Amino acid sequence: MLSAFQLLPVFIISSFLLACPTLAKYQENDTVTLWVNKAGPYDNPQETYSYYSLPYCRPADGDHKRGGLGEVLGGNDLIDSRIDIKFKRDVERRSICELKLDASKISQFKYAIDNMYWFEFFIDDLPMWGFVGGVYGYGYGDTNKHVVYTHKMLHITYNRDQIIHLNLSQEIPKPLEEGRTLNMTYSVKWSPTEVSYAQRFDIYLNYYFFENEIHWFSILNSIMMVIFLTGLVSMILMRTLRNDYAKYARENDDMETLEKDVIEESGWKLVHGDVFRPPQNLALLSAVVGTGAQLAILVLLVIISAYLWRMYTRRGAIITTSIVCYALTSFISGYVSGGLYSRNAGENWIKSMVLTASFFPFLCFGIGFVLNSIAIFYESIAVIPLGTIVVVFVIWAFISLPLSFLGTVVGRNWSGTPDNPCRVKNIPRPIPEKKWYLRPSVISLVGGLLPFASIFIEIYFVFASLWNYMMHYYVYGFMLLVFIVLIIVTVCVTILGTYFLLNAENYHWQWTSFFSAASTALYVYLYAIYYYHAKTRMSGLFQTSFYFGYTLMFCLGVGILCGAVGYLGSNLFVRRIFRNIKCD
Repeated sequence: MLSAFQLLPVFIISSFLLACPTLAKYQENDTVTLWVNKAGPYDNPQETYSYYSLPYCRPADGDHKRGGLGEVLGGNDLIDSRIDIKFKRDVERRSICELKLDASKISQFKYAIDNMYWFEFFIDDLPMWGFVGGVYGYGYGDTNKHVVYTHKMLHITYNRDQIIHLNLSQEIPKPLEEGRTLNMTYSVKWSPTEVSYAQRFDIYLNYYFFENEIHWFSILNSIMMVIFLTGLVSMILMRTLRNDYAKYARENDDMETLEKDVIEESGWKLVHGDVFRPPQNLALLSAVVGTGAQLAILVLLVIISAYLWRMYTRRGAIITTSIVCYALTSFISGYVSGGLYSRNAGENWIKSMVLTASFFPFLCFGIGFVLNSIAIFYESIAVIPLGTIVVVFVIWAFISLPLSFLGTVVGRNWSGTPDNPCRVKNIPRPIPEKKWYLRPSVISLVGGLLPFASIFIEIYFVFASLWNYMMHYYVYGFMLLVFIVLIIVTVCVTILGTYFLLNAENYHWQWTSFFSAASTALYVYLYAIYYYHAKTRMSGLFQTSFYFGYTLMFCLGVGILCGAVGYLGSNLFVRRIFRNIKCD
């Protein structure tokens, strides 16, 4: 019997192999498998059920296709239809089965037709879609009747020994009448093509939607925003700080000038004895900053991998890569968190270590548990099996957790020595009352506006891909540019907010800098609410809960990532400016 430690590498390797494109080749008369996957209402793309939950004829020996981790988490369950298809062999018309209608089957079909149920098939990992039926009128003056399509026409193109394109069309609609027997049939037409295997997925990519002028304009606009914002930050801060340094370092002034400077002396220089005071909830701050640094590296790795290896062409590849990369990059979260906690003289480092390793995964698990319970209640194909949950837990427990612990230990020893430019005073300085727009809560809310403005067009394209049953997101080059823009804008805006806060003689900049950047996620979620009501026709508890649940999970990741970037940028800025003054 193999142990969990022995099985885990095997599972990870097999998941990667299943997530990578395979080069399938056929000989004439080789069997080509038609896999049926799922069905569901058109307006609710995540509310999916097994294809055979509809009263179609199900083969007695229909095998399930073994999928990788990402495929299972993506809600796929492929079943062999046992429809006889041979490579390069046309089929004029052949019977699949005879379906006798009764009241129960008619009720199921009518419900599916009224809700515009679509279904998904796969041949050689290429998808095709169709609708169950429709409502047609038969003859003059006749009332509309529910009809189901009884004939499926498969048009398959090939290049030598490889399948390139699929097309599914349906014919012979038959009305639903109790006691009637429907002859379910299919036909297959093979045609040669010169399209290469590497280009076979291009037909599924919506070039007009993703690469139109608006998308290019948004990228250019974001880049111009970065240039303007970085220039503005550099100009304001360099001029302001240069004047501040000149005043602070001035010596040998006459008494009148000195008294005037003392009266005018205010701002960030006066908090040098408190600016490096450890923040409240240090363990939590260390955990979220470490996790955010890990997520930033994770997103960068996944985007680059998806761009280089065209992962959108394979079911579940992005999910599998994300989970495995998250586990393998856990060392980063522990290293950043451990170093930050030790530099601020944290004493309970074990608490910080456990919190770093478990905070974000447990948040995602809690949301996923609620959504999985709803999927179980609806008997949806989107249910995550217990075995898959165990596998994800094992990956976290035996890879992510130890790497995070190791990173914490290394971070404490390599980068955990306190080296603050200024000594922290024993008695905290009182924080004076300032105008409302200099309060930490206002700075935090305003801080996320510009980062959100730099990405909201891309967020629209991402949402359109995630919440559509057949659209594939593939422009990862755009996403990489937008991600870099987001990082730069977040750092610049957070540094400005930190400077204004310190100038108001408020030295509680650590959490303010984090929330100032993390508030980007708040605006993303508000946009998601708008998108739900204005751009979709989703309805029902299942789809609504999945939409807002997974969006919440996504926004938590965005908030932690941006918050960590903002904090780390502000930390470098604060240390840099206080290094150049004379501290008591």
